[in-house]
Amino acid sequence: MTDEPILLNVEDGIATITLNRPEAGNAINLPLAKAMFQAALKCEADPLIRCVVLTAKGRLFCGGGDLGDFATAGENIGAYLAELAGTLHMAVARLMRMRKPLLVLVNGPAAGAGLSLALMGDMVIAGRAANFSTAYGGVGLSPDGGASWMLPRLVGMRLAQEMIIANRRLSAEEAEAHGLITAVVDDAELVAEGQKRAARLNASAVGAIGAARALLLESVGGGFEAHLDFELRSIAERGTSAECREGVAAFLEKRKPDFKSVG
Repeated sequence: MTDEPILLNVEDGIATITLNRPEAGNAINLPLAKAMFQAALKCEADPLIRCVVLTAKGRLFCGGGDLGDFATAGENIGAYLAELAGTLHMAVARLMRMRKPLLVLVNGPAAGAGLSLALMGDMVIAGRAANFSTAYGGVGLSPDGGASWMLPRLVGMRLAQEMIIANRRLSAEEAEAHGLITAVVDDAELVAEGQKRAARLNASAVGAIGAARALLLESVGGGFEAHLDFELRSIAERGTSAECREGVAAFLEKRKPDFKSVG
């Protein structure tokens, strides 16, 4: 078994990023954060990658930061956390802003920064063994990885406050009911469900999905009229794309579009 903290596998246009510290609950240390950033750069830049899947090995999805490393840092923990969170944030930003879909398969508990990683996807599928918590208050820290930005937008301010301030933990079923994740499946079905959804995304108009991802991020803080202008420029640009030509031709010819052939 490889000692690499992140595994990156690319097959038929689908890149799978796997957290690979199962013996440590996939806790995030500096080598893992750096490897995650490199994987994110690869996924963003490689034109042959059309869909990205994020998952993990072992019983946990990710238990958050590696507290053993926090203790080792001693009096330098502030500087260490700045480097660790800063590196992780570069990876998160790349994965959130890349122009291709992201599917997250949550195979077990996700806590702390692991929660942030679990929430990034356009689709988030969890096994029933998964649960979701912030866990920062228990170790005297505040959120990182984008959790305090994503949670209010996904579940509303009141539940976000309860999760962050009171450290409420949500089961997989509760997370689905509150809109934190897309769907829950039996643990034994998670991989197969992920493969099915990744194949569907891989066959989709990935360029159009990338444009839609950008619009959804822009929608969060901007005014309505400004956002209409973003939509106008985006749809006009997409109208000149090979994907659009293929989609329109397929509709008129009453056939299924083959977006992979033009992407």
